[in-house]
Amino acid sequence: MLEQLNLAVFSIINATPASSPLEISLAIIIAKYLVYLFPLSLLIYWLWGNEKHLQQQRTLVCKTAISLVIALSISWLIGVIAPHDRPFAAQIGYNFLDHDATPSFPSNHGTFVFTIALAYLFWHSNKKIGGILLGLSIAIAWSRIYLGVHWPIDMVGGFIVGLLSCGLSQILWSKGGEKLQSWIQQLYQFCFAYPIRKGWTKA
Repeated sequence: MLEQLNLAVFSIINATPASSPLEISLAIIIAKYLVYLFPLSLLIYWLWGNEKHLQQQRTLVCKTAISLVIALSISWLIGVIAPHDRPFAAQIGYNFLDHDATPSFPSNHGTFVFTIALAYLFWHSNKKIGGILLGLSIAIAWSRIYLGVHWPIDMVGGFIVGLLSCGLSQILWSKGGEKLQSWIQQLYQFCFAYPIRKGWTKA
């Protein structure tokens, strides 16, 4: 039943040779490049910001980093234990994006962006930012299904893994997160001593 639903939804979303070339090109841009906004946002949050909110921002970055380690580890483990063919590897639908025939479930792209978006929703004071990132995550998920490199269930799996990983991150954080952040910040201040002195980044 689930596999039939997965195939049916894929068939609805997946592009065909009759699809608009402009739409396919836009989907390729979204699928390949939009993901970079997510780590960039975390980098900006760590390096710059209002002094009043800087520690909160860095706590968000640290919690998100822990979530990502957990999420991507789970994603890798599932791919090893129960590999699932991509649509083009199973010769189903149409493929418009060059990609290795690696296991598709859960989507690493989906896991990555959904984990970061959920982290912002859970731990950022301004939920609108998390909402925007969640919207971008859905766009990335749609584009990769549209281009034929993922199944819908791969993206649902990425969302669930991200949700679970954020929960585990919060549990781990309560058992020593502040000490970890202090150590990371000391390491950062040592490695970035020069740009900090120049005022290029925050201490």
